[in-house]
Amino acid sequence: MDSEILLGDEAVARGAIDAGISAAYAYPGTPSTEIFESLQTYVKQQKLDVKGLWSTNEKVALEEAIGVSYCGKRSLVAMKHVGLNVAADPFMNVAVSGAWGGLVLAVADDPSMHSSQNEQDSRYFADFAQVPCFEPADQQEAYAMTLDAFALSEKLRVPVVLRLVTRLAHSRALVALGERSAQKPLRYVDDAGLYTLIPSNARRAYAGLVGKQAALADYAEQHASNALTIRGEQLPGLIVSGVAWNYLREALGPRLEDFNVLRVSVYPLPVKKVRALLDASSDVTFIEEGYPFIERFVSALGLLREKPLKGKLTGDVPRMGELSPDVVRRVFGLKVAPTLTIEGLDGVLAARPPRLCDACPHGDSYNLINEVLKELTPGMRVMGDIGCYALGYYRPYQAIHSCLCMGSSIGMALGAAHAGVSPSLCVIGDGTFTHSGMTALVDAVHEDLPVKVFILDNSIVAMTGGQPVSVSDEQVVDLVAGLGVKREHIRVVSPLPQKHAENLAVVREELAHPGLSVIVARRACVRYAKEIKEHKRERDAAHHHDGGCQDCTGSCR
Repeated sequence: MDSEILLGDEAVARGAIDAGISAAYAYPGTPSTEIFESLQTYVKQQKLDVKGLWSTNEKVALEEAIGVSYCGKRSLVAMKHVGLNVAADPFMNVAVSGAWGGLVLAVADDPSMHSSQNEQDSRYFADFAQVPCFEPADQQEAYAMTLDAFALSEKLRVPVVLRLVTRLAHSRALVALGERSAQKPLRYVDDAGLYTLIPSNARRAYAGLVGKQAALADYAEQHASNALTIRGEQLPGLIVSGVAWNYLREALGPRLEDFNVLRVSVYPLPVKKVRALLDASSDVTFIEEGYPFIERFVSALGLLREKPLKGKLTGDVPRMGELSPDVVRRVFGLKVAPTLTIEGLDGVLAARPPRLCDACPHGDSYNLINEVLKELTPGMRVMGDIGCYALGYYRPYQAIHSCLCMGSSIGMALGAAHAGVSPSLCVIGDGTFTHSGMTALVDAVHEDLPVKVFILDNSIVAMTGGQPVSVSDEQVVDLVAGLGVKREHIRVVSPLPQKHAENLAVVREELAHPGLSVIVARRACVRYAKEIKEHKRERDAAHHHDGGCQDCTGSCR
């Protein structure tokens, strides 16, 4: 048995490979990005026959993985917590249809919102869909539970959620690795009606999902990671889940021996073990990373108090942000070691917000937008979106005034136009546009109101580490035109200081147009120039591998 030092994300990737996956799909998003990146690297190094793709968005990624499962093979799909919102439609329905080949969703939550809009807890989605969820406490469990998840998925024919959090995803530990399993053979689902969710089939399939609940509950009760330790009658009790187990052990140390403890890592909740802990304990404290998920179930939304219960609902544990050993120490009234302080340091060091890279093309685009804003109604708002360019909210630009969710900017700008804003401006990146901005542009085409869409085309998904975009350069123009925007109102500018006056004239022309305009600000990201060239070479090779295509540039020969 080999051992390697792995990130939590890397441990999931290796677990999936050793489980015998045939394919993996993902959309980049911190803290999940390294799952697919490390899997992709390992597959290339070992020359494994595993298909992999950075998908257009999380919904598409899951649908591709479901297609693999439908054919009897194992597939992994990786995303961050808000990505599961995007994938919710196929997720809720594949829970009903069931998996055929093993299907695992690795979802990384982000407590404290280090890189996210919210602290959403993916355990609720798993419970909503009535499918099992694994919540590893460390990197070794992340590896082992990935293997368990694939086995359970095939045994009970259900998709399985593997929930990580930021500290586990992005910290390293030694992981003991097992043998790699062979890939599953191609074998189509035996009952196509299960995947054809017209009402008559859906009712039958849903009855099957409901019928599996007892087996899922029994699996959770029996799983070794749902460990119940009763040390004495009427001792205080603890229910702890996932990575919070590490914080609890570090915070309490030997004092842990004075508690009855139920550790939960596999859901649905092991109800019998919860009942046993309540019966044996004088009171119960809940330590869980994320929402008060277990606490809400056990306390019936805080209404039941058969034993004193303490947690996030009662205010005894902080409701927001990450847990830590010090946070847990404070919960139990234990002393917290003082932090290092240096006299006078506060007056020297000031908080520095994130900013765009030097010479970033987005900076020149925002200078252009700010210039035209001076000529419009005072207080005009520009709808922004998710990406590096969200940093345009900060000084020195302060050029965007919203950043809600992937692809929201165009729809919000169209809504603002309906409210009477004219012209209505929005900014979206090339990757975000293909992720979820295109559908809103179809509505904008239909309405043809004075909405001005700035697509910032830097040829890469830069914010998450330089992943390839689905389309770039002239493909963006062709795509926009294909969605119905008149080509005379698709304008391409190069965001450079020396072209500022020329670009300003172009934007002014489109501001005068009473209908929809799209301005593509095209200049490659300065940080990932090498990666952009490599991505384009790979794309050319994939599209023109025989050198015989009509538009082949010759790069494939």
